Amino acid sequence: MKSTFSRALLLIAMVVTYLFLLVPLIVVIGASFDGAAQTYFRFPPQELSLRWYYELPARYWQSLGFSFIIAFIAAAISTLIGTLAALGIARGSLGGSASLETYFRFPLQVPFVVTGVVFLQFYYLLFDVIGINLLGTIWGFVIAHAFFCIPYSVGAVGSMVTPSLDQIEQAARIAGATERRVFQRITLPALMPGLFSGFFFGFIVSFGDVPVSVFLSAGGAVPLPVEIFQTLQFDYDPTTLAISSIVVVISSIFIVGTQRIVGLNIVLPSSKR
Repeated sequence: MKSTFSRALLLIAMVVTYLFLLVPLIVVIGASFDGAAQTYFRFPPQELSLRWYYELPARYWQSLGFSFIIAFIAAAISTLIGTLAALGIARGSLGGSASLETYFRFPLQVPFVVTGVVFLQFYYLLFDVIGINLLGTIWGFVIAHAFFCIPYSVGAVGSMVTPSLDQIEQAARIAGATERRVFQRITLPALMPGLFSGFFFGFIVSFGDVPVSVFLSAGGAVPLPVEIFQTLQFDYDPTTLAISSIVVVISSIFIVGTQRIVGLNIVLPSSKR
């Protein structure tokens, strides 16, 4: 009886959690198909139409591509740096120094608005000193985004560097494996979940960033979240629902597709174990 009650309680909690996560997405996607709602948000839709998808401004597509490029490069760089940092912290001469771990978590302790202001002032100073203007450029965004994406990679990869991994690597060396073979056959596969998680979190955080990007945007180079924020700041635009729905669909395909390619059963796990 107690076991049945616990399972029922767990099921209810699971359903509530899924609804909490999915209902906002369902509402946004559903409202994007209401072709009659021009000045206000309406759900459920009363006039099904693809009007707002057809009327998407070109600037949204440009901003979407711009955001994707920034997020991909920033996530890749942060994953590389974060992996080296995690291995250095775990296996370096300092032996898992708490000060180093705190140092690499520091970007997450600083409010993102402050980070945006600091990078804005830094880019102004850089332009005054050596004449390089990074405001509104891909690399200007990438450098700033990598700053707050690195902690995610350090934490994700660091969680994979365990004493058991060290023991397995040592056993392989005793058996005659070279360092290169140990890395290819043991270390890299063991770190793969952390590498994927670090890249994935970095990509999502970078792609959805507004507090930092809003300070670094200039001219026509504007990431999608900032473009939507600036549009809705003064008036309601139903096309923002359409582009948001497209981003949700693309993100879902990206998550499922990437985990299938990498081979991680994180989303929609296979029934075969």
